[in-house]
Parts: sequence; C-alpha cells; structure tokens
Amino acid sequence: MEIMRYDDIIILNCTENMNEGKTYAYFSSLPKLFDGDRPPYDFAVKADDDIYFRLPRLIESLKKMPREDLYYGFAIPCDSMDPFHEYMSGMGYLLSWDLVEWISTSEVAKNNAAGPEDMMTGKWLREGKKGKNRYNTKYAMYDYPIPEPIDACSHEFVPDIIAVHRLKDNLKWARTLKYLNVTDSLKPSSI
Repeated sequence: MEIMRYDDIIILNCTENMNEGKTYAYFSSLPKLFDGDRPPYDFAVKADDDIYFRLPRLIESLKKMPREDLYYGFAIPCDSMDPFHEYMSGMGYLLSWDLVEWISTSEVAKNNAAGPEDMMTGKWLREGKKGKNRYNTKYAMYDYPIPEPIDACSHEFVPDIIAVHRLKDNLKWARTLKYLNVTDSLKPSSI
C-alpha cells in the first residue's frame, strides 16, 4: 500500500541481513534509481527501525551543513566527541549525495561491503579519503534513557533532541513521543 500510494519504498536486491552488505547494497543502488543531470537529493540517511527522528530538528540542523563530502551522525565510541576518531553509530547517519554516488562506484566500498555496517561505512570514507566534513550530533542523538546507562550513548531526554534510538517496545515509544509532545493533539485510542 505504501509503494502504491507514495512510491517511496525501495526494495533492495539482497536478502535481509545486518552485516553482510545490506548497507552497501542500499547506498550503492540509490544513484542508479534516479536518472537526470541534477542529484535528486542533498543527503541520504541510513537509519535503524527503532529510532525516532524529529524531522524539523534534523532539517534545521542540516541547514547549516555543507552539501558535499558530509558524514553526519553520532560519533563512536560513545565517550568521544571527535567525529574523525572512528565512525558514526549505525543507529542513524547521513551522507551527502556526492558520497552516495562515490560509494556506488567505489572499489573500496565494494570490496569492504561485509562487516559491521556502521564500521564499514567509516572504513570506506577513511580509506577513500572522503567525508572531510563530519558533524557529531551528540547530545541531540542518543540511545533511549535507561535507569543505569551502560555507556555515554544513553542519557536523559533533552529539549533539542534530533533522534532517540533503542525504542524497542511500545512503552519506550510512548514515553519518547509524550516527552516530545508529539501525541498531545491526538485523540486517545479506545483500545
């Protein structure tokens, strides 16, 4: 139904997997889907299905970002603020369209498709000397607040949230949406 109504779903020519090349298949297939002289988008995002993006905050943050050679996300390791140290967390990261086009033709990316997808993306950019414009979204992107955080990837809700990750159950989704006032104007369900 989503495809029929909005034509906004891409079905990849690969089996579902986490670390066997799905992210490479996604990024490398995007440029082939769009013909034309001008790139159709400024950015492409890879995001987990348990993350909530506040799109207006994301858009506002991106307004001041360069449109080329951009690698944007939550820098790993969790306690690092340096976006050049390792890579962006697989919870959700963004690449400028020129990097997506580069991935689609890069032997570096093609030959390093399998492995932890977020680490591989960082490796592609390091080895290809790409992603010179890097932006760390800490502390506006993070893991859902848990009572005793395992690491610096999780902290309490903050007003300038761009994204919250690890929304693994309905209660976490509900608490996140309530904090952000997303559901205030909705009529409660009778179920």
